Amino acid sequence: MTFDFIPDTATLIQFALATFVIAITPGPDMTLFVGRALSQGRAAGMACMAGAMTGIVIHTVIVAFGLSALLIASPAAFLTLKIVGAGYLVWLAWQAIRRGATFSPRTRREAARPLFRNWATGIGINLSNPKIVLFFMTFLPQFVSASDPHAAGKLFFLGLTFIPLSLPVTIPLVLMADGFAGLLRRNRRITRFVDYLFAGVFGAFALKILSAQARQV
Repeated sequence: MTFDFIPDTATLIQFALATFVIAITPGPDMTLFVGRALSQGRAAGMACMAGAMTGIVIHTVIVAFGLSALLIASPAAFLTLKIVGAGYLVWLAWQAIRRGATFSPRTRREAARPLFRNWATGIGINLSNPKIVLFFMTFLPQFVSASDPHAAGKLFFLGLTFIPLSLPVTIPLVLMADGFAGLLRRNRRITRFVDYLFAGVFGAFALKILSAQARQV
């Protein structure tokens, strides 16, 4: 049995690093997890997180299927998407430095809601965010070569691997929501550090793919 859909070790390490940076970067999903944990308890926060992860599975399958179809239909178009995606990552890096993260979870206690409703809220927040689709469309191709005969399988593998790689970061954030939210409020330098880390990592990935394509031209 062959495992050609599994990328090489170097690619997996780069992907894991990028996933870690994404996971610790404050955004709508993290605000929901932590805010719901603060207002309704850890179980509610975990339910919202499970819902968001379910949404990521749906996004990943749709995006990976679309990218795989594009790769089969036109490797040149897939390569163009990689270059455009690299430019988008540079723009995201610039936005992280210029605007920074927005993190303002609710702290007022609320009446507990059924876990299913919190799960559904997590899915809704995730699926209703078009930036997630755009991000995955430009993020995943950076780890796959258009000339790789196993690129389609690797897209699916990497997309679904995003979830188990991010859970070791997101679960502790929910379990320690009170201390985590308080730390960010007291020391904004932490969020700025994350902003610059995000910008540095994704700027480096983007420049890497752009320089590689420039050498091939």
